[in-house]
Amino acid sequence: MGFTTKQIHAGVEPDPVTGAILTPVYQTTTYVQDSVDEYLAKGYSYSRSANPTVAVLERKLAELEGGHACTCYSTGMAAIQAVVQATLSAGDHAVVSDVAYGGTYRLCTKIYARFGVEFTFADTSDANAVAAAIREDTRLILTETPANPTLKLTDVAAVSEVAREHEIIHAVDNTFLTPYYQRPLELGADIAIHSTTKYFDGHNATVGGAVVTRTAELDEAIRFVQNASGVIMSPWVAWLTLQGIKTLSLRMDRQSANAFAIAEFLEKHPKIERVCYPGLASFSQHTLASTQASGYGAMLWFEVKGGVEAGKRLMDAVELCALAENLGSVETLITHPVTMTHADVEAAERQRVGITDGLVRLSVGLEDVDDLIADLSAALETV
Repeated sequence: MGFTTKQIHAGVEPDPVTGAILTPVYQTTTYVQDSVDEYLAKGYSYSRSANPTVAVLERKLAELEGGHACTCYSTGMAAIQAVVQATLSAGDHAVVSDVAYGGTYRLCTKIYARFGVEFTFADTSDANAVAAAIREDTRLILTETPANPTLKLTDVAAVSEVAREHEIIHAVDNTFLTPYYQRPLELGADIAIHSTTKYFDGHNATVGGAVVTRTAELDEAIRFVQNASGVIMSPWVAWLTLQGIKTLSLRMDRQSANAFAIAEFLEKHPKIERVCYPGLASFSQHTLASTQASGYGAMLWFEVKGGVEAGKRLMDAVELCALAENLGSVETLITHPVTMTHADVEAAERQRVGITDGLVRLSVGLEDVDDLIADLSAALETV
């Protein structure tokens, strides 16, 4: 089946009792067993461990990523946490993309570092730099590509080869491109991670996360953490996400086309210092962006001439673009990472990896692109 067919039908069957075409919301805590000897005969005992609505979403996401299995979580950060907990113990070491979501950086440096896990934030756009960062106690390579917010890319196949050579698990945060545009497991990675909050939901309605694994062994280890830590996705969130996924490819194609048009507009605007979008020929990793993925995505960033204050004036002046955190929704969102998504990253570290104070991140939505360009154009007149 093609991807668009899978995003509608994979993992879903009509309700066996009523024939309902939509998966029911199994809003229940517990499940009555037929007998002690047949405990778990129907597969469910308690909704912290497994829930039928969540299970349908997990099957769908596993098929879309081409993985063995999937587990779903209450948030995207809970998904990252499950991978860390399933692969690392006190005294272990992990290599992480030097540019990553601020929450990932905070989890590693402020939480797990306290429990004896060490992290090296390496330039994962360079497979040799990843190899150089590996130690005898390295157990995990965690990459984010495209990276939030700079859009720096990791060559997934090259880093996966390094990981295999050292018998290390390679996990890829695939939130920005989704399996519609990029499938890390097919490129050699062991785990694909998602914040389902973003493009899978697509409507700013839920928060959730997912982990898709290549093997049964990895799924077993991560599923144990999902149950033990109690971070499974709720059935209602799973149901809403199932509805959002049905239009994923349509939304992403339109949002990406809008992003390309906006990037071209900004690149030519006299008040823009620079613009970064993987679809532009000026993007430093444009060739990798064109070969590793089938689309460029709907995220871009730019800097306004006049520095930080000019950028702030623009963000305060837009009307159609909403000043808000999150990304991947049908609404266009404009964000200042330094004060919003990456505020917990130390200033020196932000500067080191290219998250400048004037960086403006744009998550492009489904609006008419002419209206979005007009909104940005009018806001630029104020700076």
